[in-house]
Amino acid sequence: MISRRTTFKAAAGVAAAATLGSQQALAADKVLRIGIDLSFTGADAESAARVAGGGVLAFEEANERHEVKGYSFEVVKLDDATATAGQYDPAQAATNARKFVSDKSFVAALGPQMSGAGKAMAPILSQGGLATITPSSTNPDITNPKFAAQYMPAGKAIYFRTVATDAYQGPNMANYMADTLKVKSIFVLDDSGAYGVGLADAFQAQAEKKGIKVMGRDRLDPKATDYAAILTKIKALGPDALYYGGVGQAGVKLFKQSYDIMPTMIKAGGDGIYGSDMLKGAGFPACEGWYATNAAPHVTEDPKTAKFSEAFHKRFNQFPEDYSATCYVGAQVIIAAVKQIVAAGKEPTRDAVRDAIGGINLKDSLIGPVAFDEYGDVKNKIISVFQIKQNKAKPLDDPDSQFKYIGIAPQA
Repeated sequence: MISRRTTFKAAAGVAAAATLGSQQALAADKVLRIGIDLSFTGADAESAARVAGGGVLAFEEANERHEVKGYSFEVVKLDDATATAGQYDPAQAATNARKFVSDKSFVAALGPQMSGAGKAMAPILSQGGLATITPSSTNPDITNPKFAAQYMPAGKAIYFRTVATDAYQGPNMANYMADTLKVKSIFVLDDSGAYGVGLADAFQAQAEKKGIKVMGRDRLDPKATDYAAILTKIKALGPDALYYGGVGQAGVKLFKQSYDIMPTMIKAGGDGIYGSDMLKGAGFPACEGWYATNAAPHVTEDPKTAKFSEAFHKRFNQFPEDYSATCYVGAQVIIAAVKQIVAAGKEPTRDAVRDAIGGINLKDSLIGPVAFDEYGDVKNKIISVFQIKQNKAKPLDDPDSQFKYIGIAPQA
């Protein structure tokens, strides 16, 4: 904790630092710093900005309402992507985690966006006792007790999620493709990243259980420019569908080139292909028809969340995504934890905030009830299914307009 009069000099790698609600906060307020680590550079930058907006909005609202007496929140954003990588960079993510941990004024964090970054950050955050709530990273290993020695070496849960993991996202989409789309054969691709490989593995295992014939599995190099050879091979094999586990760097090129080579094949992926980055990067008609999932309830078109969407658009002049909402809820969890600690007459230290987050139970958040198991995973396991259908009357980079919500995927 620091006094409001203390100055803060941004370190290298800081995307932005801002004191939120400073005019509204009492002069005597103590400032609690919250880190936000997302991939603000490269292929996923557009989505990162929208996701971060959810967290920023929640803390601004809390400061304006003086929600925690005697305290206000300051958000500091760090970018875990690099121009060299073109997307998230695990080495930069680890550097960011060390920056958060070494500065005791940080009591909690939001992020990261990507699971590869999460795997790099979790051990460092664990040793530093700093809790983070990810609004979008879904690789199950990070919170799997089998890997606790690797990702939770200090023994306590520090990596919390407001999304389900790929242990649900991959299999549930396999169920949807088998039961609803009646897919009999498929080819599986991944982008070699921790998220993409894990998602593709989980999808493939369930697809085989459902009787879908997996005709092959291959890996895309995100930095390669030409996927024609592998796509031509897939076309010759003649599967009913293609499934891609990965994010935008390879995904944009895959969308464009697969449309050129096999435009009518059923194509699907996970939340790594959901969002404005894919719409802007690949465009139409390449995007048309792709199925995608989100590892959370779809809420941005729900009339119950209209107030949030309106406030988000007014503040950022952008449309929120579902992961803007999961980030907003993650911030609300942190705020509730601090409020609980202060109400008990205690100091909201890093350790206290971490322990309080684990016991938080939000009854009615934007995404429904939110509570965590002992390892940090959210208990609500909803996977939402979408299909890209061009709506020329709406902004072409607006996910709500261009990703048509289909429904909830059947659970495995």
